[in-house]
Order: sequence, then C-alpha cells, then structure tokens
Amino acid sequence: MKNRIKSIICLMFVAIFLFSVFAGGLTFLFKNKEQSNAEGYNTSAKAMCVMETTSKRVLASKKSEEKLAMASTTKIMTAITAIESGVNLDKVFEISPKAVGVSGTSLYLRQGEKFTLRDLLYGLMLISGNDASVAIGEYVGGSVNKFVEMMNKKAKEIGAFNSHFDNTHGLDSKTHYTTAYDLALITSYAMNNDIFKEIVSTQNKKITNSDGKTRYLKNKNKLLTTLDGCNGVKTGFTDDAGRCLVTSCERDGMDIVCVVLNCGPMFEESSQLINNAFQEYHLVDLTSGYAFKNKIKVEEGQQDYVKIATFGKYLYPLKSSELKTIKYKYTLEDIIEAPIEKGREVGQVEIFINNNLHFSEKIYTIENVRRNSIWEKFKDLVEQW
Repeated sequence: MKNRIKSIICLMFVAIFLFSVFAGGLTFLFKNKEQSNAEGYNTSAKAMCVMETTSKRVLASKKSEEKLAMASTTKIMTAITAIESGVNLDKVFEISPKAVGVSGTSLYLRQGEKFTLRDLLYGLMLISGNDASVAIGEYVGGSVNKFVEMMNKKAKEIGAFNSHFDNTHGLDSKTHYTTAYDLALITSYAMNNDIFKEIVSTQNKKITNSDGKTRYLKNKNKLLTTLDGCNGVKTGFTDDAGRCLVTSCERDGMDIVCVVLNCGPMFEESSQLINNAFQEYHLVDLTSGYAFKNKIKVEEGQQDYVKIATFGKYLYPLKSSELKTIKYKYTLEDIIEAPIEKGREVGQVEIFINNNLHFSEKIYTIENVRRNSIWEKFKDLVEQW
C-alpha cells in the first residue's frame, strides 16, 4: 500500500513538472512571437524601424521609440555634422595627442600625422575609426565637447528629439542614446547629402597622409556587396548596444532606410526587412497621373483645354490595397476664358489617403493659351450656322 502511495505521489510530481515546463514553453513561445513580430515584419532586434526617406513614412517598426544605445551608428551623426559644418573638407590638419590611442576600433592615427578631413571621414565611416571621430570633433568643433554640442543641435534640427549624444564614436555611456525612429530620421536626412552618400557607399578606399604613408580601408558593411540596391550606411557594436546596423537601399526610385538595434543576425534580418518593404510598397507620384486632374476647359481660346499641375510633387509609398483609398478634393475653376498665361493660379487640390489629409497644394496653368481672333470667331459662327 505504501509503495502504491509513493508511486502516485511520484506521478503527481512528474505531472506537475511536465505541466509547468509545457506552460512555460507556451508562454515563451507566445512572448517571443509577440516581441519578434511588428506589422508582419519578423525580427529579433530589440528595436527596429524601416522608413521611406522621401515621405519619412514608417513602413515597419518595433519599439522604435525606445531609447537605446546605438554604438558606432553614432558616427552617422558625427559625419553629417562635420560635412555640413562649412569646414573645408580638403584642408590638411594635424592629429593631436587626444585623438591617439582611443579605445575600440581604430585607424591607428599617430600624433603629428596630417590628413584631410575628407580622408578621415572615410576612415570614420568605412572602418569605424574611433580615433578618427575624435580628430574630426577636435578639428571641426575646436574641441570634442563643442563638436558634441553641434551634434545634439543638428539632431534637434532634423527632428530627432529622443536622441542625445555624449561622444563622437558611440562607446557606451548612460546618457548616450537614440531610438530606431530617430536614427532612421537622421540617416534619411544624411543620405540627401551627396558627400555623405558617396562616402558610405564606398567599398574600398585608399587614404594617404602628408608624409606619403598610405592606409587601405575596407567597408565593414557587407550588405554593400550582397543586397541589391544597397548604398550604405553603418555598422556598430558595443557590449551595451549589441550588434547594430543602419542600411540604406534604393530600388526603382524608392529609397528605404532600415535600422536594427541590438540584433544578432543584423545583416540577414536587415536584408529580409528591406526586401519585404520593397515587395509590399511602391513609390507613387500622386500629383502626376493616377486620377489627378490635368486640364481645364477653355472659353474663347485657340484650344479647348489648358494643362494644369501643381508645382510641387507629392511622392508617397503605398501598398497596392491603399491605392483605392486615395481621394482628391478640388477647389477649381470649371472654365477659364482666354487669353491664359502660364503660371496662373486656378485652384487647389487636397489629397486624402484612408481619409487622412496628406497633401495640399495650389494648382497652376502650365502653358499659355491665346484668345481666338475675330476671323476665327467669324469662322466658328459660319460653321455653327
């Protein structure tokens, strides 16, 4: 009897153990699924943002407003701040002691070496030279602290209000952070600069100091050679930030920026996120073609219609299913009497997507229309008679 009781007790413990393991497994499974699924885009990243750069529309996101460490993707802000500072990029300057021996990835600068700012920007963005970032900050800002102030000011001007920079390189600091959304916004802005874009899209570069010593740089971003349309931007890693990657990609006129923060398989997942976005979205010019009124009837003119358009384009990434939700609201003259001059304001258009106003612009004539002559009017009367 005692043995039987012992057997029953053992079976009960085994059942409880198995149930707890099974329940825990289910909890982990659902929790993991929830964390790695954002609008149909799977990622193991702690935070993620995929943005179309023209409209700044977020195509996919996951915890994109969470403030996180971003490692060397910081250097995107460093580079664009330096490039737009107005300092001559091709002027040679001397490396100070403060830029020598900076921890982390390095260009191995030596005190007294002389480089152009442009060459150091390549060293900054291709091989992620922390020492190059300090040298750039000192030269452009007068001191690293002053340059970091410039970085923070520039970030606010761009609209990255949830970011704060403590340094030029991205080494861990409690008050050095950004969000996936802010970093996508900063990168979208930076990629509009031709110099920045040229640097981050370069795979290999040779830089030479004033003494003739050459360094050969190879870009750490392997997506430049493996992802169709990839043209940048920056890798990063620290213990706090984990593996971080910002990627820019252009296909068929549409530019996408993808940010993953603290993501182990950052290259693989960024590629998949970008490919998904290009499959799902297409850039549509809503002020050209697609249900946009492009002419108005003319009275007393030498032609029956005058062509009209907005002076501003409105490009927006849309899913195929969203095309049918586009609505145009016009405040427009029905008939215009000739003569008509090119550039005459004739009304306004508002464009709605899913009942939300996205674009409002005045409409103008884009050609001249002459008034009918007396002889032409007489011919018209004869024909009508």
